[in-house]
Amino acid sequence: MMNDPDIVIVGGGNAALCAAITAAETGARVLILEAAPKDYRGGNSRHTRNFRCMHDGPLSVLTGSYDEEEYFNDLLLVTKGKTDEHLARIAIRGSQDSQPWMEAHGIRFQPSLSGTLSLSRTNAFFLGGGKALVNAYYRTAEALGVEVLYDAHVDHLELNGDEITRVDYSYQGQNHSLSPKGVVVASGGFQGNIEWLTRAWGPAAANFLIRGTPYNRGAVLKDLLDQGVQSVGDPTQCHAVAIDGRAPKFDGGIVTRLDCVPFSVVVNKHAKRFYNEGEDVWPKRYAIWGRLVAAQDDQVAFSIIDSKSKDLFMPSVFPPVTADSIAELAEKLGLDPDTLTATVDEFNASCRDGEFKPTELDNLATEGLEPSKTNWARPIVDPPFLGYSLRPGVTFTYLGFKVDETAQVQGPNGAVKNLWAAGETMAGSILGQGYLAGFGMTIGTVFGRIAGKEAAEYVN
Repeated sequence: MMNDPDIVIVGGGNAALCAAITAAETGARVLILEAAPKDYRGGNSRHTRNFRCMHDGPLSVLTGSYDEEEYFNDLLLVTKGKTDEHLARIAIRGSQDSQPWMEAHGIRFQPSLSGTLSLSRTNAFFLGGGKALVNAYYRTAEALGVEVLYDAHVDHLELNGDEITRVDYSYQGQNHSLSPKGVVVASGGFQGNIEWLTRAWGPAAANFLIRGTPYNRGAVLKDLLDQGVQSVGDPTQCHAVAIDGRAPKFDGGIVTRLDCVPFSVVVNKHAKRFYNEGEDVWPKRYAIWGRLVAAQDDQVAFSIIDSKSKDLFMPSVFPPVTADSIAELAEKLGLDPDTLTATVDEFNASCRDGEFKPTELDNLATEGLEPSKTNWARPIVDPPFLGYSLRPGVTFTYLGFKVDETAQVQGPNGAVKNLWAAGETMAGSILGQGYLAGFGMTIGTVFGRIAGKEAAEYVN
């Protein structure tokens, strides 16, 4: 089958696996070409923890209800309206029956842990995290007869009119070509290509950390865009969060993310605040902080908290820098002690009495401070004081392919009849900017299943 598959799937993460499983269940012969080695298979899905799920009442580990309108309004808040409503609602509605589908295909869930952004109602957490999800899907796919080539780099998809006629890839030092009946591209964005990032963002992007896989380099994306396939999304838009400045350049994953911002004062390298740390609940606002830090000098910032807040968030993989005074902490972080002390003193003086509620908007705001902090503003006075360096951590970029409701890719002259896309490679249709916790997995799952179904129907 490896030399004559019905369907070739480019990529090996959540979206690709959902497509492969769905197609294979119809009897289609499916080959996955995964650029990563086996030990690093799964793309960014290895680093996920949960997916955002619509539900009418308690569902598996999900509590309460989360209806379509609330879900869509949450999306509008973070994208500021930059979304294709029709495709967004397909993803939202499709999430509800995706949860039991996932369970039926080997995924296990667990209740949300304390400190996980207060998502027990909206997000279903994977037991064992994203790596367990990826491994479960690979077991299911292989049991269905799906074949997988690792370290298989797709170089070119030949677009001839309205059809892909050839797939070129390299494997074990040799070049190969296939002519499958259908192709699903689920190979992610281009965040692993620093040269492309700097072309899009400018020189500052050289300082970005890539919290996702280094194997998403955008080779297939560029190849098809160069052939006139229609694009969506801004190359400067991405899912970027503030991560620990000590994280590795690539593949640090979710453990490097810092969730302490709502309970902190965040300053730039000049020890000055630059944004409202308490703007909204963290699941809705955490993804803006990557871009905020990226806009600061040297693309670096620092989060300062005190001992009463240290257990309110999931810890980073790296321990905080600690000190018995703000001045001492400043010296350890490489900041000017007098300026940081003045910044924290000014913040403390602006705090007012009120009830602190760490998991919801509490309107505990500063007075007379610019920029203000509109929630969770408590004086930072209890030693030891803790500090984290922050850098922008890019998860995935939003530039991708324009698709219709069937996940079919739109070429120069309309639909490409045997080409579909799923996951990050088409998410820019829905995520024009910003990010909603767990929504990338939702898009990948729903549109992966759609792409697999449509490809199978076409080839069968």
